[in-house]
Parts: sequence; C-alpha cells; structure tokens
Amino acid sequence: MLLGALIDAGVSVDDVRGALGALAVTPDAVWTERVQRAGITATKFQVRGESAAVAQADETRPHPHPHAPGPEHHAEPAAVHPHRSLAEINCLIDRSALSVPGKERARALFRRLGEVEAGIHGTTLDEVHLHEVGALDSIVDIVGTVFAIESLAIDRVVASPLNVGGGMVRTAHGLYPVPAPATLKLLEHAPIYGGRQKVELVTPTGALLVAGYAAEYGPMPAMRVERTGYGAGARDLPGTPNVLRAVIGEAAATSALEQVVVIEAEIDDMNPQIFGAVMEQLLAQGALDVYYTAIQMKKNRPGTLLTIVATPDSRERLTSIVFRETTTIGIRHREMARERLDREQVSVDTPYGTVRIKVARRDGVVVNAAPEFDDCVRLATERGVPVKDVQAAAVRANLDRNT
Repeated sequence: MLLGALIDAGVSVDDVRGALGALAVTPDAVWTERVQRAGITATKFQVRGESAAVAQADETRPHPHPHAPGPEHHAEPAAVHPHRSLAEINCLIDRSALSVPGKERARALFRRLGEVEAGIHGTTLDEVHLHEVGALDSIVDIVGTVFAIESLAIDRVVASPLNVGGGMVRTAHGLYPVPAPATLKLLEHAPIYGGRQKVELVTPTGALLVAGYAAEYGPMPAMRVERTGYGAGARDLPGTPNVLRAVIGEAAATSALEQVVVIEAEIDDMNPQIFGAVMEQLLAQGALDVYYTAIQMKKNRPGTLLTIVATPDSRERLTSIVFRETTTIGIRHREMARERLDREQVSVDTPYGTVRIKVARRDGVVVNAAPEFDDCVRLATERGVPVKDVQAAAVRANLDRNT
C-alpha cells in the first residue's frame, strides 16, 4: 500500500523495477493495477513472488475455516513462506540497484525487524529467520519503498495515528491476535488504535516502514500540497476505503508545530519547600517547562496548580515523579500543538565581555533577540556594574552586528 501510494503520486513503476535490480526476476514480476476501494480509485502494487505462488497453492487445499470468518476473528490462509536469515536478506538487498544510502537504509530496516523477531521468539539476531517479511514479495515492497521515498527527495515524514484493525490473523507461527506481536513491538511509542474492522490493517512490513521513516505522528502538518497518491490494500472493506493516502508537498514557511502534552496537578497540603525540588527533578527528566499557579480550591482552600509541558513520550516518566514527590492524588493531561519560533544563539562582544544572544525568527524574519540573562549576571558581578547596563550593552552590540 505504501509503495502503491507513492507510485500513484508520481514515482515511475519502471524506475522501481530498475532499482529492484535482480530482485524482480522477470520484467513482468512487478506491475500495478488501478482498482476501487469503497469508491476511491487507487493503485494496487503487485508482485509475482513466492507468497503469491504459495497463496495460489493454498486455495487448492482444504481450509480450516470453510465459511466466512465470523465477527469475532478474521482468519487468513496458512501460507508457508520461505524462511530467510538476515544475512540472506542483506545479500538480496546488495543485489538491488539502490543507491548506497538506500541499501544502508534497507539493511537497517531489516536489522530492526530481526531484533524484534529475535526478542519475541527468544533467539539471537544471527539465528533469527524472518517468515512473512522474509518472502521475496515483501522484500520487494520494502526495497521498492526505500527507493520511492529516496527518488521523491522526501526529507521528513509525518504519519497519522494508525488503525491496526482487530480480530485474529494466521501467521507462520499460528493464529495470533491483531496487531501481531512484531507489529505491536515495531509500533512502540507510535499512536495506534483499533477500529471496528476485524482484519489486520497494519502488517509487520507496514509497521517497519512507518516506524522507520516517521519523524513524528499527529495531524497533517502545515504544507503546500504538490501531489497526492492512494495505495490500495488487497481487500475491499465495506464502508471503509482500504487505501493508504500519501500527501506530498513542501512544508509551510511558518514556525515549527509540534505535539506536546500538558500535565496538571492541584496541590493544597504540601510543604512549600518541596516545590522547588520537584521542579528541578522534572526539568532534569526532560520536561520542556514547569510552572506553578496560585489557585483557590474546593472548600475555599488556597492551593497550587502544577503545570508541566512535555513531549508525549515523557508523560509517564514525569507523571511518576509527580506522584512520588508530591502529595497530589490525581493528575490530568491533554495533548495539544505547540508553535515555536526558529531559534539560534549568537555571541556579541560588549565592554564588559562576551554575551550570548538568543535570536528568534519567523519565516526567516527576526522577531525577537534577547541577551542571555545568566551571562549578564555573571559579567555584572565580575565588573561590579548593574545587570541592566550589561543587558543594554549587549542589545546595542547585537543591533550593531546587524547593521
């Protein structure tokens, strides 16, 4: 679906064939079809590979579930895929016509998958054999996607939260719950959810690629859209388009938007001396900002509102600190977008010494420049002059630097 979406967005399938090199054994081993999924026309990327041959053979064998799967699970044919070691897959990648960085990226992806599989099955990286993702058609999918992203010169990938589906899926090891163990491990720290469909909507291959490329997850970033592509899945799910949408464009020239989590706790029965120590611990453990607000609580008691701004992946760690170090018995949190100006630090020379200046820009235009207060305090103490004099000298020096 990923590769189909990128081809639909403009990547040449002939170029993909060329990049695959020796992986696509014959010229007709890779092709695309235009299909409809719940009313949306999309590109279905097709590979005539080992899994396809096994699936065709499987259709002639008795199936353990002769009727359509019920609402409690979704069964797949028990296809027997080739088992390849990581070293064998690396040899296949080396036979591709990817660029050197592309080959390194593909090897790193499969190494990550090997580490996950080794951990799940209790073996070593050298001993692990990859099953479904070790089939030639899955290797083509991954190598082809690496090439497509490279050919489009994409330097930042943002993914939406992932609907992993539900039910059960049949794998080389048996019937597993959705998401499969490898998929779930690969998507650690990624936002996922289960939909009403009792099918596998994110495979280990898809999880590997999304987790390997996504710089962040969340809403669509500000951008100027240049092209859009739709890649089709194998099933046509009723009422839901089984497609993956790729939106490609140039990031808008605005301040950076990022997802943060705001953690809050109300405290009314704690020794005030502890507040400073709590703030220091939270900042040392990765909080972006910590502040206190005086509030009036229920029963008309004065209290303090502790507010923490942090990255979503640090929420659990910081929450544990608050519960451990304060007297609160309840914490709330919410996610929101944070907009930041582009920032850099420059140094200027003043009659009192060197001062660092924090310069902030929006769309390339300087909107704020402020002397580093700690530098001003240190120089003022050393020279025996007011801090405000050092600050003024630093501001003048910065203005002179820009004239």
